[in-house]
Amino acid sequence: MRLVQAPIAGNRIISAIHRDPLTAPHAVRNDTVLAGLAALLAVSLALFVDGGRRPDALGWVLLVACHVPLPWRRRRPMLVLLVVVACVAPYHALDNTHSAPTPATYIALYTVAVTGRPLRAVLVGAGVIALSTSVMLTVSAHEALKVLQISGWVVAVLFCGVDMRFYRQYVASIVERAERAERTREEEARRRVAEERVRIARDLHDLLAHTITVIGVQTSVAAHVLSADPERLDRATVAKALDDIAETCRSARGELRTTLEVLREHGSPDARGPLPGLDGLPDLAEAARLAGARVEQTVRIRQAPPAVGAAAYRIVQEALTNVVRHAGPEPAVRVELDERQGALHLSVSDDGTGPAPNGAPGFGLVGMRERARSVGGTLDAGPRAAGGFEVTAVLPLTKAGETGEGTV
Repeated sequence: MRLVQAPIAGNRIISAIHRDPLTAPHAVRNDTVLAGLAALLAVSLALFVDGGRRPDALGWVLLVACHVPLPWRRRRPMLVLLVVVACVAPYHALDNTHSAPTPATYIALYTVAVTGRPLRAVLVGAGVIALSTSVMLTVSAHEALKVLQISGWVVAVLFCGVDMRFYRQYVASIVERAERAERTREEEARRRVAEERVRIARDLHDLLAHTITVIGVQTSVAAHVLSADPERLDRATVAKALDDIAETCRSARGELRTTLEVLREHGSPDARGPLPGLDGLPDLAEAARLAGARVEQTVRIRQAPPAVGAAAYRIVQEALTNVVRHAGPEPAVRVELDERQGALHLSVSDDGTGPAPNGAPGFGLVGMRERARSVGGTLDAGPRAAGGFEVTAVLPLTKAGETGEGTV
């Protein structure tokens, strides 16, 4: 069994100092204990200090009565102070031991200062000093002068209360900022997780849709060769189709492993593995050719920022997948990428029949638009006036790339 270490007394004291007196737990119980201790101190002062002015019966009643409202000092600080003053004023006017009710008076003054505005504390302090001086004048001028001499203690008590109030407000503001910062960090973490889930979903959609479409077309070719003329089987064509399927599976397996490694990453949360880029476009074109499309690819930019290159790669991949799936047999496809005015301009157009008008909508176009927006670009897709379908995108380049020209 593991022992739980109890908090040390110092931590409890610091916690009590920092706690707001208006919301502190067990306030009435604690203040009742405080009132009892203050009353015991007052009785001791009345008995052992200035024995010539020991209270009479009425004096004892007033002395004890001024401690009765102290348990509710946090809830009604001004009312408690008024009740204390109402008991203390006649007590002093009867010329009893003047130091005895001092603890109760200081507790009430401190409570008013620590729970209210500084202006109220100043006004209350001035009123208490003025009232005390007036009461003492009824006893003697000498006693009134003594009250003025010790009025600095009243000011000190009020100052301590106001200072403690400002200190607690300062600590509360620090705690509130820390909690707000923690909430912001949690929200940022949730946002990053959501963005990463969307990114992985897009990658898996693009990869699996492209791979499954190409494999489906290549399998159809092999099946057609096998069933067209069993007597004159073209073994070389069947073997090539099967080899193409195997190569497509190997490529997809490698890219799928790279994508799923993000889910197993225990290091940096931003680790995403190598991103596909413009150097992978020839492989996409070759895969589309193996699926029966006649692809002409023109690339007039050789280098782009990794995020822009990855977005362009995925857009071309999805566009070619849609061509193979929807454009009909042996469509002519033109893929163009070039840099103009600090942006990568991308176009994928075909002369096929396009998707069926009543077909179920997928996530291909949505994913391509999300890819473009992720790097601050735009994407348009729709039927061409001359027939076929076209996808165009403009992806801003964050840094200058080395341009060149080549045709694949």
